[in-house]
Amino acid sequence: MGTVLLLGGRSEIGLAVVRRLAGREATRIVLAARGGVEPVPEIPGAAVESVDFDADDLAAHRPLVEGTGEIDVAVVAFGILGDQARAEADPAHAVQVVHTDYVAHVQVLTELANHMRARSRGTIVVYSSVAGARVRRANYVYGSAKAGLDGFASGLADALHGTGVRLLLVRPGFVIGRMTEGMSPAPFSSTPDQVADATVAALRGGRDEVWVPRVLQPLFAVARHLPRALWRRLPR
Repeated sequence: MGTVLLLGGRSEIGLAVVRRLAGREATRIVLAARGGVEPVPEIPGAAVESVDFDADDLAAHRPLVEGTGEIDVAVVAFGILGDQARAEADPAHAVQVVHTDYVAHVQVLTELANHMRARSRGTIVVYSSVAGARVRRANYVYGSAKAGLDGFASGLADALHGTGVRLLLVRPGFVIGRMTEGMSPAPFSSTPDQVADATVAALRGGRDEVWVPRVLQPLFAVARHLPRALWRRLPR
């Protein structure tokens, strides 16, 4: 048991994960979010700390990672959905989505990997999305960022093989929560608790990838081969 760092300290999924790890994998939990997390939640079985973390401030990533000390599990759960219509009209908004959901992840994942590799131990949990499995017209800005993240995380996992550091890549479908409030749930939707359950089961089972729900994996294996004219008409 040791330290779990949650990057995206207010994330519903991330908080559900660290609550499940408390007392068994974690005796110390560090919640990292912009402005810190106040009030700091009580999580039975672990001492909880809150630190300031602005994902878009790339220069701040290394001091945060190094200042946390030895990290046993890092849960990378920050990100923004953005507004697709706005992103199509406003290049700055499109860049903002890609910067947070891809560029900032590349920076912090590299920092975490180097930090853990120096100690030859640790696990990184990364949240991709089925939106990146095949990018759709309806959310192509967010989807393209997730596609980039998925590829980067997959390559990083291979690079870490044999170093003592493991990367778990989680690909949820539509998650019903704050981030998607006001949107109609897509087929095979899940809740933050369901994603957390699948994440922790995969962590404890030594898996490298998990789709949530699992049925999405074979569905997207087929979806990748749908004709483009049909794919572009899918609503989400």
